Amino acid sequence: MANPRTAAAKGVPFSASPVLALKLPVWRSRLVLFVLFLAFVSLIGRALYLQGISTEFLQKQGESRYARTLEMPATRGKITDRNGQVLASSVPVKAVWAIPDDVQSASKENLHALATLLAMTDAELNKKLDSDRGFVYLKRQVESDTASQIMKLGIRGVETRKEYKRFYPLGEVMAHVVGFTNVEDVGLDGLEKSSQSSLAGAVGSRRVIKDRLGNIVEDIASIREPRDGQDLTLAIDSKVQYIAFTQLKEAVEKHKAKAGSIIVLDVQTGEVLALANLPSYNPNDRRGLTGAQLRNRAITDTFEPGSTLKPFTVGLSLDTGRVTPNTVFPTAGVMTIGPATIHDSHASTSLSVAQIIEKSSNIGTSKIALQMPAQEMWDMFTTVGFGQQPKIGFPGAVAGRLRPHHSWRPIEQATMSYGHGISVSLLQLARAYLVYARDGDIIPVSFERLNTPPEGRRVVSEKTARQMRAMLETVVSPSGTAPRAQVAGYRVAGKTGTAHKVVGGKYVNQYVASFVGFAPVSQPRIVIAVMVDEPSNGKYYGGEVAAPVFAAVAASALRSMNITPDSAITNIIIPTDGVKESL
Repeated sequence: MANPRTAAAKGVPFSASPVLALKLPVWRSRLVLFVLFLAFVSLIGRALYLQGISTEFLQKQGESRYARTLEMPATRGKITDRNGQVLASSVPVKAVWAIPDDVQSASKENLHALATLLAMTDAELNKKLDSDRGFVYLKRQVESDTASQIMKLGIRGVETRKEYKRFYPLGEVMAHVVGFTNVEDVGLDGLEKSSQSSLAGAVGSRRVIKDRLGNIVEDIASIREPRDGQDLTLAIDSKVQYIAFTQLKEAVEKHKAKAGSIIVLDVQTGEVLALANLPSYNPNDRRGLTGAQLRNRAITDTFEPGSTLKPFTVGLSLDTGRVTPNTVFPTAGVMTIGPATIHDSHASTSLSVAQIIEKSSNIGTSKIALQMPAQEMWDMFTTVGFGQQPKIGFPGAVAGRLRPHHSWRPIEQATMSYGHGISVSLLQLARAYLVYARDGDIIPVSFERLNTPPEGRRVVSEKTARQMRAMLETVVSPSGTAPRAQVAGYRVAGKTGTAHKVVGGKYVNQYVASFVGFAPVSQPRIVIAVMVDEPSNGKYYGGEVAAPVFAAVAASALRSMNITPDSAITNIIIPTDGVKESL
């Protein structure tokens, strides 16, 4: 076969080429024409359908060029104290966002000014804009004034969006109760987290028309109106809260302690009037925040309560008729149970039940406990809430440690009677003391303000509760372990606690000092529980470290609440070397 190019070079016509001379079957050309005809018919049919029968698709495509659905943020509900003082509120701010491709045309001067207003370096801004995404946040929660200055720069592709920033007026004073939210306005801690669903509300949306530069030129319709969150009224009294926080802080600093917690409860309703922890943090500025600052120790941490548990062992024995306040027990020397020994920090040949509480005798309490079946003690402890997770709807609340009674050995029953071998949270301990402040019944605690008091659950008889109140009042007398808990003008009652800490399964020479009490004794209105962790400035007994905090808070709180004084005593007598509770 001749080469076509050679043939052309020799003057042979191209038509003489065998390829060009090749004849195809007629049906092939007709098939190609038919396929092209079908394609044109399909296109014409589709065009007629879209433009005449169903225009929805083209309308949607057109709207996508100029219409947008914008989110309409809901305002998060306020959190207030029982008197209406705002503890958390949302203030309007702006989110600054950009379309990176559109910003590329901005001048270096404008980009530098934008970075300055956003408190960024030029490199940080460029890194955000160097994105293949069609949308990036440059900065969230920008103050409105700053956002206005940014928009005045006129940078194409940079826009702002309305959002809210949470503000906490009392800062670190209320941090562990209220908690905080993240940049998306979602609660991360405290009541902000536990009440997220009611506080948050629901976002809305609206359709708008934008021009080619992205500016809104017309509202089309509101698709869904935003639903603002519900306000939350707490049981907290801001004045009592501030008093409790400042007094606790003073004690922690004075005694060079690792941490501390305090709780104030309303005896009549179980409402939490104050709860504070140290260390604390400022929820308005959480830079450099540590785990130690975040911990709501009063609810999430447990400790051995020590002698503050003795009133429940003694109260059970009184209520079952095994002893009376005047029953005498020998307490001389030490008490031996198997290889273990129990001793008191002071020598007494014998003590009545009332004196066992007043002097905080481990030996006396152990002898009372060993008269009773272990199950009765376990029932008493669980009834007042030990070993049970508090039903308060608060994140992180712990149950503590209370082993089943059938595994108790005699030495364990004895030591548990005075608060060793059991762990509780400060909230559990404060609630348990409601039994003696309330004539023998117990009620739930509440962080929200209540309109009606809850129903109580009977724990001991009214007679037993009144007997225990009288005995606990002697604890704060000059001959008791907590004379520093006295309050001028008011009768108060309570119990000290000092316990070694357990580290690595062993007791070490580090202490938890505590005091739980109530006032006024004639008609109790508040229960105050104080815990100071690892005081290291020479004093560590509950009567020396925690009791003065109780006294200072009780004095101010009772007057702030307009509680009528029930004592004519104005001169507080504190012995130079008072009785110390046994460890």
